Amino acid sequence: MTRLPDRELLSYLAAYDPHVSNLTLAVRKMVLEEAPDAIESISKGYAVAIGFSFTGKPLKDGFCHVVTYSSHVNLGFKRGALLPDPIGALQGTGKLIRHITIRKHNKLDRPFVRRYVQAAIEQIGGPLAQRMSDAAPRRGKRAKESAHRSLRGGK
Repeated sequence: MTRLPDRELLSYLAAYDPHVSNLTLAVRKMVLEEAPDAIESISKGYAVAIGFSFTGKPLKDGFCHVVTYSSHVNLGFKRGALLPDPIGALQGTGKLIRHITIRKHNKLDRPFVRRYVQAAIEQIGGPLAQRMSDAAPRRGKRAKESAHRSLRGGK
């Protein structure tokens, strides 16, 4: 079953041409079909962005994002420069982030688009690996201090 878009997302997309807002929702739906357990994080700045992760921390643990512009939608990959790109579909010159620009619905139907989403999920180890790493005990100074306090029976 497809998750309905958040009201906040729909209100942000109302400012866009219906073609572009519908395209955004179609890209979002495709990502959620590939990653039904993904957590969406919505933000609005110069564009509307939806970040996807399995921990709720898209900046740290995100595997992809959808960004809505006035005439197109980008499906971006946080570590896209490290993804295999045998057909040269990924665009961008940044250190890590790459994207696929989608201007028409039929471009979204190309099978390789889903393969990039699947590869980005595999790249982070999938949903279970992210959840487990997020729940792993911290090894920093605070964790050590906490462990010492609990050993001493103090707070």
